Amino acid sequence: MQKQLRIGFVGLGRMGLNMARNLFDRGYPITQVHDVNRLHAEKAASELGSTAAKTLGEVTDGADVVITVVGNDSDMDRIFSETGDSLLSGSSGKIFLNCATVLPKTHIETERRCRKAGAKSLEVSMAGSIPQARSGSLFLIVGGEKETIDRILPLLEDLSSSIVLMGPVGQAARMKALVNMVMNINTAGLAEGLGLADALGLDLTLVREVFSKTGAMSRVLETDGADMQNRDHEVYFSASHAAKDAHIAIELAHEANLSLPLAEATAMQYDRMVRMGLGELDKSGISELTFRERTPDRAENRP
Repeated sequence: MQKQLRIGFVGLGRMGLNMARNLFDRGYPITQVHDVNRLHAEKAASELGSTAAKTLGEVTDGADVVITVVGNDSDMDRIFSETGDSLLSGSSGKIFLNCATVLPKTHIETERRCRKAGAKSLEVSMAGSIPQARSGSLFLIVGGEKETIDRILPLLEDLSSSIVLMGPVGQAARMKALVNMVMNINTAGLAEGLGLADALGLDLTLVREVFSKTGAMSRVLETDGADMQNRDHEVYFSASHAAKDAHIAIELAHEANLSLPLAEATAMQYDRMVRMGLGELDKSGISELTFRERTPDRAENRP
């Protein structure tokens, strides 16, 4: 029954496109796709046997469930605008699964607008990267009405290996902000540790082995350690997204009257990468700032 649902996608970047591919392979009809890059949408539509919608309203009209994977809060405000071209047009009875990492208040406002239009909205925060999106093994952190979640649970299960339900909309975004804050701090710390080890003349492969068997062990060591050593920064989670997400956590901390010096220092490092033109490197590229012999001041100096 679930695979009879017509699925639309808005946002066909690294994650959105691979989520669509996964569902297509599982037999779901991907009927409408939309991206700010029209050529990208047309190419995806050809691959997925769908229509490259020219407007957001067309996506809603041609789908039962719309999955949005956009970049930031302003994108969410735009695609769910209460005026002009919008996913809200003719949306009564439709379900929106919103996967962007944005402020909790943005998801809460989106739900309000959807409810006013007669639609349902869930926040579906994702942990994982491109391979997990492609294979349907994401870790999903979901917020919203339990009744709506139950209605589309098989679809969520086909996107994921595990799902945690956080309660009302807004709670999943708070949890995702914490996940990315700690991940980014760990990434920055590992880059400094390996940078110092290199400056001390230590064998970095041996350093990583010792880290893996001691209190320096982390998930980031597994995913990013060798990439930092080898300067292999093929993007899975970009530095620009890390910078954006770091500031979400800092804003939440300010709202809670907390000072988070490590989070703020990490944000400064990722902001520096963006200013230097390194924002589209993977987050592991933060190591370009910490190794003494590397010259990150000009992006073209990268090997």
